[in-house]
Amino acid sequence: MSLDPKLLEILACPEDKGPLYYLDDEQALYNPRLRRRYPVRDDIPIMLIDDAESLDDAEVSRLDQRIEAEGIPPTFEA
Repeated sequence: MSLDPKLLEILACPEDKGPLYYLDDEQALYNPRLRRRYPVRDDIPIMLIDDAESLDDAEVSRLDQRIEAEGIPPTFEA
């Protein structure tokens, strides 16, 4: 299952309040500005700063390239 499109329209990073990128098949929301990934469990975004995963350079590069190649849109326009 995927997150509801209406929910995606309002999801923002809890720390910098900016848009996120939803990676449906990875069940994650990604913040490229802070280099963090928030998990989605059972179709529920876990938007707790302490539960976010800090990403290394290789993972940031992979995700950025994927977003670019697949045209994944942000949850909203900043």
